[in-house]
Amino acid sequence: MKKWLHTWGVTAGAVLLILASFVAGWMAPGGSAYNVLMITAAVFAGYPVAAGAIRALTAKVASIELLVTIAAVGALILGNYWEAAAVTFLFAFGGALENLTLARTRSALDTLVDAAPDTAVVLRDGKQQTIDTYDVVIGDHVLVKPGAPVPVDGIVEHGTGAVTEAMITGESTPASKQNGDSVYAGTVLASGVLTVRVTGVGKSTTLARIVTRVEEAQDAKLPAARFIDRFSRWYTPAVVIVAAIAWILTGNPTLALTFLVIACPGALVIAIPVSVVAGTGRGARDGVLIKGGQYLELAAKVDTVAFDKTGTLTVGVPSVVAIESEDPARTVMLAAVAEAGSEHPLAQPILAAAQQAGFTQDLPSKVDPVPGEGIIAGAEDLTVGVGNHALVARMGVEIPSNLDGAAASFESRGATPVFVVADDMVMGVIGIADAERPEAREALAALRSRGIKTVMLTGDVNGVARTVAGQLGIDDYRAGLLPEDKLEAVSALQRGGHIVAMVGDGVNDAPALATADVGVAMGSAGTAVAVDTADIALMSDNLNRLPEAFKLARRTVRTMRVNVALAIAVVLLLLVGVLLGGVTMAIGMLVHELSILAVIGNSMLLLRPVRNVAREHRAQAAGHGGNDATFGGSLPSDANVDEARLGLRRVGDIQERVNVQ
Repeated sequence: MKKWLHTWGVTAGAVLLILASFVAGWMAPGGSAYNVLMITAAVFAGYPVAAGAIRALTAKVASIELLVTIAAVGALILGNYWEAAAVTFLFAFGGALENLTLARTRSALDTLVDAAPDTAVVLRDGKQQTIDTYDVVIGDHVLVKPGAPVPVDGIVEHGTGAVTEAMITGESTPASKQNGDSVYAGTVLASGVLTVRVTGVGKSTTLARIVTRVEEAQDAKLPAARFIDRFSRWYTPAVVIVAAIAWILTGNPTLALTFLVIACPGALVIAIPVSVVAGTGRGARDGVLIKGGQYLELAAKVDTVAFDKTGTLTVGVPSVVAIESEDPARTVMLAAVAEAGSEHPLAQPILAAAQQAGFTQDLPSKVDPVPGEGIIAGAEDLTVGVGNHALVARMGVEIPSNLDGAAASFESRGATPVFVVADDMVMGVIGIADAERPEAREALAALRSRGIKTVMLTGDVNGVARTVAGQLGIDDYRAGLLPEDKLEAVSALQRGGHIVAMVGDGVNDAPALATADVGVAMGSAGTAVAVDTADIALMSDNLNRLPEAFKLARRTVRTMRVNVALAIAVVLLLLVGVLLGGVTMAIGMLVHELSILAVIGNSMLLLRPVRNVAREHRAQAAGHGGNDATFGGSLPSDANVDEARLGLRRVGDIQERVNVQ
C-alpha cells in the first residue's frame, strides 16, 4: 500500500510541477521560472528512478531504470528540460499504472485471502464464545450459523446445511452437508446450522494451502522468463554501448539519448510474469490449482490424457449388481468372510452386500493377498479364494462353463466379475460395477474436440475396460495394470513423442502421476498430499474442470506469445521511427508505457471466467449415448445402480432368498 501511494504521489507531484512550468512560461515568456520548474519536475520524478538504478548497480545489475536515468541526465545537460521532465514523469506514471493493474491481476489471490473470517463461534463449557480464529484449537467444536463463513476446516458432527464451496472448488451450486461430511475454511453456509469438529486452523486449512500454492506458482519463473531475465542483464549495457557508438558516429547526443529511451524493454520483461499471475489466479478462482508457470506451459502442449478408471472416470463407489450361483447366499457369505481381511477396493461392495443381507461379520482364520489376482483366506475350515481368472487358475480349479459365460456377460456389460472358490469348487461369480461420473462423457468429448487423445489405464479386467472405454468414447485403454504397469504405460506414450497428462486421485496412482509430463489430481479439497504434490490439482470431483484447465493453459501461453511479440514490435517500430526522424524521447517513453499497459491489459483478459467447454460439446457427447443407459448397454449412471434394469439376477432378489434361508 505504501509503495502504491508513493508512486502515485510522485506522479501527481511531477504533473503539478510540469503544469506550473507551462503556466509560468505562458505568463512570463523567456523567463527562468519555466526552466526551474521543469528541472524541478524532472528531478522530482527522476529521483526514485535514479535511486532504483543505483540499487540495481550495487547488486551488479544494469536495470531499465539505468537507461532512463542516463537519458534524463543527458537531456538536462543538453538543456532539453521538457524532454527530461516528460521522460521521468511518463516512467513514473507508467510505473504507478503498472502497480495498479498488477494488483488487479492478483485479485484472485486477495479474494482467497479475504475469504477466511477473523473470528469463530466456539462451544466451550456449554456456552457460545466468539474468539479469534487463530485461538481455535484442533478438536474444538465451532458453531456455524446461516449466512456465515466457515472459519476452520472440520467434520460436521451435528446439523445439516447447504454450503457454498465456490471459493475452494469453483462449484457455484451449494453442497449438502450432514454428519460426517467435511467443510472448509472460507466456504459459506447458505442455509442450516452446523456444529463442526475442528481438524484444521490457520495455515493448516485447505484455503491456506491453496493460497500458498498460488503464491508459489505466481512467483515461479518459466524457462522463457528466466531467459528474459538473463537477456536483460546483458541487454542494458549493450544498449548503452550502442548509444555511445551512435553519438560518436553521428555527433548527435540527442539521437543517442533517444535511442536509450526507445530501447527500454519494459513490456518484454513483464510479458510473461504478468500472464502467469493472471492465469494461475483465474485457475485458483475456478478451483484449479496450478503448481507453476512451467506446468501451464506444459499443459498447453498436452496431446494425450491418461485416466485412472475407478474414482476418476467413475464415482468410485462400486456395488454388487449381480450374482450367478447355485447358492448365492453362501457365495456372498464366504466371499464376505474372505474379503474382511482385504483392503482391495472391490472388497467393500461385497462386505456391504453381505451386511445388507443380514450376515454377521466373521473374520477369516488366515489371509493371503495375491496382488493383481485377489485374496485367499480361511473360512469355516475351507480355503476360500475371491478374485479373477488368474486366482482361480492359481488354485488349480476349473471354472464351470455356465459361470465362465456369466463372467463374460458381466464384463460385456461393464461389471467386474469376481469368482468365489471354496476348496476345489467355484461357488459362483459376483458382478461388481461402479457408476460413471455424470459429466464424464461430455468432458471427454470436449478433450477430443481439441485434438487431445484419451487413454484409460485400469487394473480391471480387459472385458470391463473395453466396455467402459467404448461407452465413454475413450480412444484407447490398457487393462489389468498394476501401479508400476501404469507408470510404464505413461512412459511408453512419452517415448512415442506424446506430451502426457495423467489424471488420478493423487495417491494410488502416484508413480504414474509423477512420471507424466503433467500430473493431475482430482477431488483434492482437503487432501494435503494432492494439493502439495500434484502439478495441477482439481479441487472438486467435477471432471469438466479438466478441459477447462487445458483451455486456460492454452489461453495463457497464447497471451504470453502475443505479449512478447507486441513488446518486440514496439521496440522495432520506435527504432525505425528514430532512424527516419520524428520520434523524440518523450514520444518514445509514451509509446513504451502504452505498450506496457497493453501487455498488462491483454493479460488481464485471462481473469475472465473460462467458459464450460464441456457444455459446448454436450450435443456431440449426447451422440455417444445418454447418461441414463441401462446395464445392458453401458455403465450404470447412478451410484446406487438401478438393479431392476440389469437384465440379470438382481441383488434384491438374492437378498430376499438369503433372508428366507
